Amino acid sequence: MKINSAKELKVYETAYQLAMDVFKVSKRWPAEEKFSLTDQIRRSSRSVCGNLDEAWAKRRYTAYFISKLTDVDGENSETATWLSFAKDCGYLSPEDYTELSKRCNEVGKMIGSMLIKPEPFLLII
Repeated sequence: MKINSAKELKVYETAYQLAMDVFKVSKRWPAEEKFSLTDQIRRSSRSVCGNLDEAWAKRRYTAYFISKLTDVDGENSETATWLSFAKDCGYLSPEDYTELSKRCNEVGKMIGSMLIKPEPFLLII
């Protein structure tokens, strides 16, 4: 099966849903967090998909593709950090934290696999 868009990747779908769920739960957070934790976690979780799209667009260049995937991995790791802060500040229930962290880890594993073996995703001309 030929993949025509990053949006068709399982990692993209998982990351997109994670970002949407982060958005939903962060709506309940205190107003004083609007320009700090809320903004940070929303941006990092959304950047995973944005950087995946950028990587996909440049997949004919191996080094660029890997570089953008490294950015994806970094944004996903940042999201995991903000999830920990949100839990420890009492903004996330233990159940929400566990579920969101589980999906964040899943995204990280998929990105790690792509970084180890990028060849199936590259556009070779």
